[in-house]
Amino acid sequence: MTKRIIGLTGGIATGKTTVANYLANAYHLPILDADIYARDAVCVGSPILDAIASHYGEQILLANGDLNRQKLGEIIFHNPEERFWIENLIHPYVRDRFQGEISTSTAKTLVLVVPLLFEAGMTDLVTEIWVVYCSEQQQLERLMQRNNLTLEQAQARIHSQMSITEKAARADVILDNSSTLEALLKQVDAALTEMPFKSIL
Repeated sequence: MTKRIIGLTGGIATGKTTVANYLANAYHLPILDADIYARDAVCVGSPILDAIASHYGEQILLANGDLNRQKLGEIIFHNPEERFWIENLIHPYVRDRFQGEISTSTAKTLVLVVPLLFEAGMTDLVTEIWVVYCSEQQQLERLMQRNNLTLEQAQARIHSQMSITEKAARADVILDNSSTLEALLKQVDAALTEMPFKSIL
């Protein structure tokens, strides 16, 4: 069976989750989320978490043994070399999880939500790429409000990723999330029903 596999990406705080939730609720499409797999990769007792603790020391862990994500974030969002080291641990795990789900799913259309679709080199997993877009100023405002970050912290997170304009240039579909929710969802409807897709098989 030829599957339609939508790679949903964009910058941080551009609205990927909003689009994914709409596709799940309105169209009942299976949503495979890279962030969920990445959290699974560092669960207590996992070899990846053990490697992180060995690299940074026990202070990178919370009292219950979980990863201290806030502390790790402060390290990797200000140090590209450390970010690449972490990503090289986690991305292969995430790719394996995606490939397993794609191969076993009976759905004709799947949605892969991958914030780092381009950066992680996972574009080969999908048949089309949707980029959720808004201005960097809107990203900053949304991210600061959502995560209670300072301007500097929000900028560091945004600039750790490929620019949203570069992602948009590589997209098959650009979903402009700079105005209203209704306008965004109309674009999703159109992309889902009108976008021709190509097989990766």
